[in-house]
Amino acid sequence: MNNKIQQIVIVGGGSAGWLTAAILASQYAVNDEHGIQVTLIESSTVSPIGVGEGTWPSMRSTLEKIGLSETDFLIQCDASFKQGSKFIDWHHVNDGHYFHPFTFPVGMEQMDLAPYWLPHKQHISFADAVTPQGHLCQKHLAPKQISTAEYAYNANYGYHLDAGKFTQVLRQHCVEKLGITHIVDHIEHIKSHNNGDIATLITRNKQSIQGDLFIDCSGVHGLLIEQHFGIPLKNQKNILFNDSAWAVHVPYTDEQSPIASCTLSTAQTSGWVWDIGLPSRRGVGHTYSSAHITDEQAEQQLREYITPAIGATAAEQLACRKINFNPGYRQKFWHKNCVAVGMAAGFIEPLEASALVMIELAAQMICDQLPKTRSTMDVIAKHFNHKFSARWEQIIEFLKLHYVLSERKEEYWLENRCSSSIPQSLLELLELWQSNLPSRYDITDTDALFPAASYQYVLYGMGYSPAHQQHTLRHPKQRDAEVLFNQNMQQSKQLLAALPTNRELLNKIKQYGLPKL
Repeated sequence: MNNKIQQIVIVGGGSAGWLTAAILASQYAVNDEHGIQVTLIESSTVSPIGVGEGTWPSMRSTLEKIGLSETDFLIQCDASFKQGSKFIDWHHVNDGHYFHPFTFPVGMEQMDLAPYWLPHKQHISFADAVTPQGHLCQKHLAPKQISTAEYAYNANYGYHLDAGKFTQVLRQHCVEKLGITHIVDHIEHIKSHNNGDIATLITRNKQSIQGDLFIDCSGVHGLLIEQHFGIPLKNQKNILFNDSAWAVHVPYTDEQSPIASCTLSTAQTSGWVWDIGLPSRRGVGHTYSSAHITDEQAEQQLREYITPAIGATAAEQLACRKINFNPGYRQKFWHKNCVAVGMAAGFIEPLEASALVMIELAAQMICDQLPKTRSTMDVIAKHFNHKFSARWEQIIEFLKLHYVLSERKEEYWLENRCSSSIPQSLLELLELWQSNLPSRYDITDTDALFPAASYQYVLYGMGYSPAHQQHTLRHPKQRDAEVLFNQNMQQSKQLLAALPTNRELLNKIKQYGLPKL
């Protein structure tokens, strides 16, 4: 078949559907004779889960590319600035914290500072020695000033956002500015071509929606990829145990309360609590393993976490929402003329907030590799499937790293450290790191989601040190290292003195807006 690929149909709204639509429409002429036509159909009877309130820094370039004003985005999505994650009590109970910041270690292109930091690890954390960002987060500081242009920064950042409002903003932008055709209807039948491709979607209101490429953004239902094509999930619960969550919106006790500059991740007996600061509220949730704790116990732990901030009575009165999920990813993401994006492609617990970035990456690869005709689609699908299987495996390996380094004694944490639950690739790295310091050579994928620096932040943050003595360096770059450590110290002082708090900057943005680039 050499049919032209022009009619693209996205099934499902939410963050996955509308982000994918926006990325496509920002790269290709829409509703042009030689362009593409993008139709998004969503059902009024299916509500999106509305999770994914944290983004990576990549979201800045995505929003800029699709033409959204950062000022408008921040105000309309009740968004704030995120500079990384703070992990609390992961190593031991009541044993402090560490940061996984969005900023790379100072001088990373020149040298690895870890060997020169190790002798001083009792006095300063690795993150604080090589980046200012942990200091900024401790003070609830913003990553930029009101005079800094939209999407520019003094310290690298992503966002915390209200997922429901984000969907509304994307929908309006796609329909009014990018030429996306929006249909609200419920799909009841799927007609196929003789070769098995999807040909037409028949809706409850008897609309026939034809397409050349169908993008399944229908969430965990997997309306096309699973229910129609029967592509199953590769279950990962044997590696990452969490399959449930309680989520709740927590009000501030004061409208000028500090807004956290990072996601707070606090370990519990059988999971962990996320805590995300937005301008109007906090988004808090407890993700856990239903095999290790009951729903009632998990909900109680969540309320106990909230109590110090708002009091026991208010904490008991908040309405918690239960979320169940099956951790895993599709055996194939692109099958025939259908590709799954978002939760239809898979879902792993929200540690390190990978859900939205996987949507960005999938949509961008579809854009970059969009087949011109049906004859090339199967080869592109093969490449897509290979790339995203590798990406899911990278995420699973990196998330598991957080658990295997813990020394907590609860059953959940002990079982997480059993070798039978650890991916072989991670077992090999852990063995290597017994005698070799982690380095860029350990992360072999040139397109890795988590670079060597991310592994270092987690390893050193969790108290890692090699079991065997390292070789003595013949010509150590001690002076070069000292220069970089001092450079980081000076930059930290300058930023701490110059940057406003998250709350102060967001208040100013509402009043004045950010300068355009």
